[in-house]
Amino acid sequence: MALRKPPLRERHAERGAKFTEFGGWDMPVEFDSIREEHTAVREAAGIFDVSHMGEIEVAGPDATALMQRLTTNDVTALSPGDSQYAAITDAEGAIIDDTVVYRLPTDDASYLFVPNAGHDEEIHDWWIDHRDEWDLDATVRNATDEYAMFAVQGPDAPDLVAEQTDAPIRNLSKFEAQYADVAGVDCWTARTGYTGEDGYELLVPTSEAETVWDAVDCQPCGLGARDTLRIEMGYLLSGQDFDHESNPRTPYEAGIGFTVKLDTEFLGRDALEAAHAEGVAEKFVGLTLLDRGVPRTGYDVTDEDGHVVGTVTSGTMSPTLNEPIALGYLPADHADPGTRVRVVVRGQQKRAKVVTPPFLEDY
Repeated sequence: MALRKPPLRERHAERGAKFTEFGGWDMPVEFDSIREEHTAVREAAGIFDVSHMGEIEVAGPDATALMQRLTTNDVTALSPGDSQYAAITDAEGAIIDDTVVYRLPTDDASYLFVPNAGHDEEIHDWWIDHRDEWDLDATVRNATDEYAMFAVQGPDAPDLVAEQTDAPIRNLSKFEAQYADVAGVDCWTARTGYTGEDGYELLVPTSEAETVWDAVDCQPCGLGARDTLRIEMGYLLSGQDFDHESNPRTPYEAGIGFTVKLDTEFLGRDALEAAHAEGVAEKFVGLTLLDRGVPRTGYDVTDEDGHVVGTVTSGTMSPTLNEPIALGYLPADHADPGTRVRVVVRGQQKRAKVVTPPFLEDY
C-alpha cells in the first residue's frame, strides 16, 4: 500500500529533510540533525509537521454521550475550547489508542479528537460501529485529509505564534484552544504539545499549510527530535510503549491512570475498576543506564542476577542530559525508584536504575 503523504512533503524534501515511514505515512524524520533540532526546542523553538495525526469530528444531539462512552476521561467536564487527554479502551480495559479530545466552540456540544498516526480509519469505524450499536444520534467524520497539523514548541514558541495573530492566544491556558487567524489563515490553535515545552498545536486547512509553515520562523524539526523530546518527558508512543495487538496495556499499567474516571460509564470501565482494585502486576518506568551504551526498543531488562524481568519499549541517548535513558515495563516489585537492574545492550548487561519520568528536572 502506498504511503500517505503530508501536504508539505515535497516542500520538506526540497529543504533537505530525510524521511521515514511512520504509521503508514511518509514523514520527515530529520531536517538538520536530531540533536540540533532537539536543542532548538529545549532552548528556543522548533516547528514540527505532525500532519500524520488523525482528526475525527463528532457532532449531533448524542455527541457527548458517544464521546463519554468511548473515552476514559470525563468529557462532560469540558467547556467550549477545553481539551483533555484520554485513553480509548476495549471492553477488557486495554488501550486501543490515546488521544486529545477538544470540545469545539459551537452552539451544540461537538468535539474534535486526535487519534495517532495510522489509527484514524480504525478509530472512525470504532465510533461508527458503537454509535449504531447503541442507537445514538451523532455524526462522525474522519477529517484527517482536510487538515495539516503543526506543533510549534519551545520557550520562544508563544512569541513566535503570537506575532502572527491578533487573537489573544497568549491568554490560553494549557489544554485550552480557540480558532485564531494565524498568518491570515483560520487555525484551530491549541496550547498543547508533546515535548514538555510551552507552545501550540495548529490545525490548518490543507490548502493553507504552506502559508502557516512559512510564517513561523524557527527550526524545522522531524520525528527523530520529537521522539527524543517525548522520551525525556516519559510520554507514551502508540505502537511502541503500548500496542493493542502486540503489547496490550491498561491505562494503569501504562502510567496514565489519571485519565480514567471510574465515576463515568465507558467501554472497559468495569474491567478497569477491577484492575484498579487489584493493582497492577507491571508498571511503566524510566531507566537510566549507569554504564555506556544506548538502550533500544526490544532490549531485555534483567534483575541483578541476570533473570529477564522486562523489556525496553523506548530508549535513546538523551540530548539534554547526554546520558542513556529508556522506558519500559517491569514487575511491580522491581519498579520502585532506585531499584538496580540491567539492560542487555548488544549482548552485554549494562547497569541501570529505575527512575520516575520525566527524566528532566523542573518539568
